[in-house]
Amino acid sequence: MSKLVAFAAIQGARNIVSKAEGTYKRALEQYGPDQKLEFPNTAYYLPIIYSLLGIPVKTLRDAGKVLEIAKKLLPPIVKNRHNLPYLGPTLDAGMATLFAEEIVEAIRYVDDPDFYYPGEECDPENGHLWLGAADDVIMRKRGVEFVDGTAPGFAAIVGAAPDPETAKMIAEEYQRRNLYVFMCAHQAGTTFAEQLVQAGVQVGWNTRLVPFGPEISAAVYALGFANRAAMAFGGVKPGDYRKILLYNKDRIFAFVNALGEVNAEWAANAAGAINW
Repeated sequence: MSKLVAFAAIQGARNIVSKAEGTYKRALEQYGPDQKLEFPNTAYYLPIIYSLLGIPVKTLRDAGKVLEIAKKLLPPIVKNRHNLPYLGPTLDAGMATLFAEEIVEAIRYVDDPDFYYPGEECDPENGHLWLGAADDVIMRKRGVEFVDGTAPGFAAIVGAAPDPETAKMIAEEYQRRNLYVFMCAHQAGTTFAEQLVQAGVQVGWNTRLVPFGPEISAAVYALGFANRAAMAFGGVKPGDYRKILLYNKDRIFAFVNALGEVNAEWAANAAGAINW
């Protein structure tokens, strides 16, 4: 692995975990340790954490334990003078990133319960574009398509296209291939999902164009969806991280299309996704 890529991913992970710790401390002071954390109407707690660590995060107190694990996973910053194997530490940094971001997203549900719009369809005309975590009804309806091959996989689009028409062209090409498109993050003040709306494209689960959230942290909804499928359809037990990741490797196919300049935090999320 490139030293430059490893440096960016590890630095990005350290930034994300640090910011997550700040968000957590603020929430702890504001709501108290017994504040419930969840992705509404889902059965697997915070699914990346639950599936890989076997820890059911139910409250802010539980989240603190996971943040400590994330901090321990963070490797040292890559130094210019030493050539070392970078892949393992970079993957650890990526996993720390995802644990931290899943906690941040759960706190978002507490801070702003209406930020994400429940259901399969968006309502962008009334300011409800982002869907957040798919509830269990959607997950079972859509997740089985990845398992039985009806959906060959998903494209995770990060950032934004140069213009709405280009975004429409990319989305329609993926639709022709029966791929789901999972969207998150922004670039140059806009997002891929917003560009699709501007181009007159309908977004939501029914069109397979799924806008999870405007921040890179919403990437956890795509990976969490995959892990929920492994537990629901593959019978993999929570905490059996090896089987979870192998199930996804063999059954749920995906790739990332990063549109725009890749910053350190995007690199950290990419490092996390490589584990899958």
